[in-house]
Amino acid sequence: MKYCNIIFSSSIFSIILITIMAAAAPPLSEHIITTLDGPFEPTTRNFDPSLRRGSEDLPMNHPRLTKNATSNFPEQISLALSTPTSIWVSWVTGDAQIGLNITPLDPTTVGSEVWYGKETGNYTKKKLNGVSLIYSQLYPFVGLFNYTSGIIHHVRIDGLEPETKYYYKCGDSSLAAMSEELVFETLPLPGSGKFPRRIAFVGNLGLTSNSTTTIDHLITNDPSVVLVVGDLTYANQYRTTGGKGASCYSCKFPDSPIRETYQPRWDGWGRFMQPLTSRVPMMVIEGNHEIEPQAENISFLSYETRFSVPSKESGSNSNMYYSFDAGGVHFIMLGAYVDYDQTSSQYAWLEKDLRNVDRKTTPWLIAAFHPPWYNSYSSHYQEFECMRLQMEPLLYQYQVDIVFSGHVHAYERMNRVFNYTLDSCGPIYITIGGVISRKWMLIMQTK
Repeated sequence: MKYCNIIFSSSIFSIILITIMAAAAPPLSEHIITTLDGPFEPTTRNFDPSLRRGSEDLPMNHPRLTKNATSNFPEQISLALSTPTSIWVSWVTGDAQIGLNITPLDPTTVGSEVWYGKETGNYTKKKLNGVSLIYSQLYPFVGLFNYTSGIIHHVRIDGLEPETKYYYKCGDSSLAAMSEELVFETLPLPGSGKFPRRIAFVGNLGLTSNSTTTIDHLITNDPSVVLVVGDLTYANQYRTTGGKGASCYSCKFPDSPIRETYQPRWDGWGRFMQPLTSRVPMMVIEGNHEIEPQAENISFLSYETRFSVPSKESGSNSNMYYSFDAGGVHFIMLGAYVDYDQTSSQYAWLEKDLRNVDRKTTPWLIAAFHPPWYNSYSSHYQEFECMRLQMEPLLYQYQVDIVFSGHVHAYERMNRVFNYTLDSCGPIYITIGGVISRKWMLIMQTK
């Protein structure tokens, strides 16, 4: 067996896998099987087709999707990691509009403030400026409605101490429109020898009754950070498919001039996620359902406007790919829907980012992107082979430990592999694209 210098912490690895698989904690005396015990012979468990029913989309009047805040008060509050000592706080104010004639809101009419401190009700620090913006989704076609968002606010708060609980409010104090008090806990510092208590990975979440079970489960398990590996809201399938979903949109709607998206689903998703994301940082990467093309060949506008990610902090020039540290783990979030070949900006950024990783500071190195490179299901099989051919050697060279992906509506975990060959120095590939969330599960595998 070829030797490779990989630093492992089996206890941390087990925690990560338990979170992914949503397994109940076994008795302390029971050995937790991990890929460290492998390689294993490939095993497929037959799936009962009667369980493939999935679940329908939640209606827009569902209590978890409806707006409960008055016009200028914050809603859809969420957190995202920025640096080891700073966090992004994001929220939305005002009313979105949808229709043929819409008038965008003025982002300068509502301020962006975050008050925070280490004791409840005692906010010793105040960040009084941030970024506020709106976006519009426009369709110049008969019968398709336009959309313009509420005001989206992003404020970065800094000077945070590690492993510390902070209480905060966000909003605009000049309008007497501050949120209720919320709370979050910061992560251990890189190089401290400590790791996040629990890391949650989610793919292809959507807004179905299955999604409610997933999010309720995550809240109960109290993760330190959540990673969503693409296909967040399925806003691009909600209205035209009547909440039923369509595996092949162009087949079902051959006369549609463009793949319309129902943008209010994004607002509903932000409200739906707030009980989790207002207290736990959520890190996202785009999937194919975030493309959302509109007039003038604009795409990904909802994704790029609604989420703050540490792109600049990690040296990236795009929100489509970035990296961050969480305790002793360095995460790399890659974009499958922007250029990734060896002449691209993303490839140059990835090579530099990997070269700068200090495995003594962050011994774990984890990558995430939406479509899997390795997948035994007939759906999406080798769909992103070009991306694999370009980037896999880099991930192998720098000994990435695990790669997480979604896209395929199933769960699958690979042995360590490189270039379709078992290799003890290759990453473990885990697909988490549908066991927990979206319409149907895939059961047809390649022969």
